[in-house]
Amino acid sequence: MPRRAHDFRGLTQRRRLQLLQSIQSAPGRRAGELASECGIPLNTVRDHLRVLEDEGLIRSQAIQVGVRGRPPVVFHPVRESASSEAASARVAGAETRGRMLRAVTRGEAPALPADAARQIDVLYEHLDDAGLDPAVDEERLSFDLAPCRYHDMIDEDRALVCGVHARLVRDVLLHTDGPLELERLEPFVTAHRCRLQLTSRAG
Repeated sequence: MPRRAHDFRGLTQRRRLQLLQSIQSAPGRRAGELASECGIPLNTVRDHLRVLEDEGLIRSQAIQVGVRGRPPVVFHPVRESASSEAASARVAGAETRGRMLRAVTRGEAPALPADAARQIDVLYEHLDDAGLDPAVDEERLSFDLAPCRYHDMIDEDRALVCGVHARLVRDVLLHTDGPLELERLEPFVTAHRCRLQLTSRAG
């Protein structure tokens, strides 16, 4: 599978994970609302939101409120890759690299339907960019993950870290049309590995 090209810096700090979780839970809130909810200074929130948006994890939207002045900006998770230039570029790159790799390894693994294969390729690169060292079993539709770069945050708040990643997986699977969706995320099936299990709506 393709090698990691760009890390997600937005996922490596607890405050950014808090903001991302808040946006995932209740899309459409302003920076000030997020700052109040998460207990983070507003200027720091703006900096973190900029990183998350640059990496295609969230998108901003100016809303019209019928008064003069600069329109307020609200934030949403990226659930359609077309709504984020960064997410679109990641998806296009993953699909291209996956297609090239499959062309030279055809016959070495069970053939997936083309749309499911694209989803696997895009999700693989997302997990690789997140530093989770994914090992995919396409026959079982599962990924083994090494969450070592998140160990400190997991020890502090496993629900936050695992919840954000699971929601991102669901969203990434929507970035390209296909039958696959998240069935479950199993933290630490061994001392050093987590497992991501997908399921096929067609299966």
